[in-house]
Amino acid sequence: MRYVVFNQKGGVGKSTITCNLAAIGASEGRRTLLIDLDTQGNATRYLLGRAADQPRPGVADFFDQTLQFTMQSRDAAEFVTETPWKRLHLMAADPRLDEMHGKLESRYKIYKLREALEQLAESYDRIWIDTPPALNFYTRSAMIAAEQCLIPFDCDEFSRRALYSLLQTVQEIRADHNPALTVGGVVVNQFQPRAALPARTVQALIDEGLPVLQPYLGASVKIRESHEQSKPMIHLDPRHKLTQAYVALHAAITRPAGGRRRRGG
Repeated sequence: MRYVVFNQKGGVGKSTITCNLAAIGASEGRRTLLIDLDTQGNATRYLLGRAADQPRPGVADFFDQTLQFTMQSRDAAEFVTETPWKRLHLMAADPRLDEMHGKLESRYKIYKLREALEQLAESYDRIWIDTPPALNFYTRSAMIAAEQCLIPFDCDEFSRRALYSLLQTVQEIRADHNPALTVGGVVVNQFQPRAALPARTVQALIDEGLPVLQPYLGASVKIRESHEQSKPMIHLDPRHKLTQAYVALHAAITRPAGGRRRRGG
């Protein structure tokens, strides 16, 4: 299964959510690959720590090869690197992605990522794609390559407004490029159960019939420690309340659609 985590609004926790869900799957025995398409490379640094600064083949090298006129392309697996976590591999981000964006778009390389992931699917049980906070070539490529889109939502009115536009984008990608793409659900992040506004905002989504996933992810200082130590929560503190919420959310996302825990659909 191939998952893309996307919201064009920044600061909603895309990289944190992607890395933690991928790490949980790997810890449970699934061969897991994470693709980092964000030029900021937050997911890459989260999983590799200081080693993220070391040169290595990655997603920029993969896309660069698609621009070269060569008779034989390198296998997609050559752009994948191991992480410190067993069964969790990474196709690392690179700032060069910014420079390449225009050429990739003008030469219509929009299906190349899907071709690569279809090839890599033989080696991995699950593939997770982290995306930049913009609707651009890379996010469109990711949605064309994925089977499910997960939408982080951070419980404010700006996120709610952006959500409708994003759902329309998914529908357009599905109609024009990828009929297999579905909305896997809305992932509620930074939820404060004692605050009235987040509860009202999320309830409004549920009342509208949107696929809001359970459980909600709460706010915790522990996630900052997780970032600082470059350790996903399942490795930093498996018994922490937020870790257990991630584990339950991972189960809700990856179980068959008919058995998912959702609100509003």
